[in-house]
Amino acid sequence: MEAPAETLADDVVVLRRWKPEQLETLAAVAGDSAAHLGAWMIWATDGYGRQEAIEFLEHTAKNWVDGKTYDFAIFADGEVVGGTGMITHPDRIEIGYWLSRHHTGRGLVTRAARLLADEAFRLGAPEVEIRHDENNVASGAVPARLGFTVTGDEAAAPPLAPACSGVNRIWRLKRP
Repeated sequence: MEAPAETLADDVVVLRRWKPEQLETLAAVAGDSAAHLGAWMIWATDGYGRQEAIEFLEHTAKNWVDGKTYDFAIFADGEVVGGTGMITHPDRIEIGYWLSRHHTGRGLVTRAARLLADEAFRLGAPEVEIRHDENNVASGAVPARLGFTVTGDEAAAPPLAPACSGVNRIWRLKRP
């Protein structure tokens, strides 16, 4: 599969591939929201700082080249408000996302997920998947708004973030 476009946009959000020069911005945005994010995402449970941002940016650059994951900064009103990405699987593309505590409730992640789903289908993926902890109602609202269907639940692999139940809800959307 070819790599996705490095920039995707609608009239509200812009997704841009994470770049090394965004180190300080990533550390600041994720760090400021670590308590908010850490409830659901193990990578933010113990905070998020410059070292975590360095490691993420190195990891995502390698994975982009290797075709494993494609990670993007989410921009709204010209500023980074979160992150999203595509994980490649042989039979589907999985989408993940996070949003800064200051930007929730505005539909930004729903727009970002729509852009990624459209790009995944353009690239030939037969279906797109979103997984979230069953207790994370806000994350579950995204695939529901986009017409995904719940296909089941599965046990989450430890370690788990503090608010997680240990059960992942799986949503899928087939290529139109």
